[in-house]
Amino acid sequence: MECEHDIIDADGHVVDQDKDLRRYLPAPWNEKDWTREYYLFPLTDGWMRGMSSRHKAEVPDAANWLSFLDESKIEQTVLYPSNALFHGQIRNKGWAVAVAQAYNDWLYDCFGRQSDRLKGVALLPVQDIDAAVAELRRCVEDLGMVAGVIPSVMAPQEGLGGSRFDPLYAEAQRLDCPLAVHGGPSSGLLDMFDSLAEARPLEHAMPQMVQIMSMVNAGVYDRFPNLRVAYLECGTGWVPFMMDALDENWERRGRALAVKQRPSDIIRGGNIFFTCEVDEKALPYVLERLGGDQVLWASDYPHERARADFFHDLPDFFAREDVSPDLRKKILCDNPKRYYGL
Repeated sequence: MECEHDIIDADGHVVDQDKDLRRYLPAPWNEKDWTREYYLFPLTDGWMRGMSSRHKAEVPDAANWLSFLDESKIEQTVLYPSNALFHGQIRNKGWAVAVAQAYNDWLYDCFGRQSDRLKGVALLPVQDIDAAVAELRRCVEDLGMVAGVIPSVMAPQEGLGGSRFDPLYAEAQRLDCPLAVHGGPSSGLLDMFDSLAEARPLEHAMPQMVQIMSMVNAGVYDRFPNLRVAYLECGTGWVPFMMDALDENWERRGRALAVKQRPSDIIRGGNIFFTCEVDEKALPYVLERLGGDQVLWASDYPHERARADFFHDLPDFFAREDVSPDLRKKILCDNPKRYYGL
């Protein structure tokens, strides 16, 4: 695989374990006597995730991540949580803030400060919006993080278009810092299935579809025209459907909605991003409809697969004849640099 430009992994992962994060808990939480084992993140959507994923065998530290980048010929990665993707399930606001602060300090200490090639994404306690605003500011200005992650699924569930999130969007826009909507649990959305294997095809896509609909219809992108947001880890094939569905709804019922622009114009306007899969058959059509400036590539390492399996992804992508070299450069290099401000 020959490449004349940088390759940026727009969505890799750390494996955040309680035993590593506990010592970063702020007072008064670090002074409490726990009467029983208490997990930092409520992994409570009912699926046996640890039983169904081989990535649990590997918990890469900074050195492991850097060796993976070298072997893959990737210049940089942007690191998202694993267990902390369930952070939106926390109901106690004070605990949500404390755990987010502990996670962010651990991420910076163990990854961000180890190498400029490992870029951190701030975990934001959206349970308390004022605290989330302050934490985003701290992580960007003091810890050098390049984005903030907000959950697609919360307890209780909320649409991210709600006005209570506006201070966070305003601060992200002021900081010129993107936000990422990332999946995790599927509580309440796919409860009719009996196994994660059945629910998995829609586990990420369905919440993302709900949240982009909420944010577009509620006028978030009208109120914050410079806000950059990515909807991660569910491919791109669903995007043209949402463009058409939101347009049709706007044409028929737009007077009842806060959005002032045609939704598809907002989605293709340059500030909303999506991650593709290297083998997506629909990708050429998506690039035709959406344009080539808003699609990113994500390794998702170390999730789901054994380490060696990841090394096929980029060569397979370079071998595709239905994605031009110019578009491939945008997906692998130009777009993630613009989205994250790298």
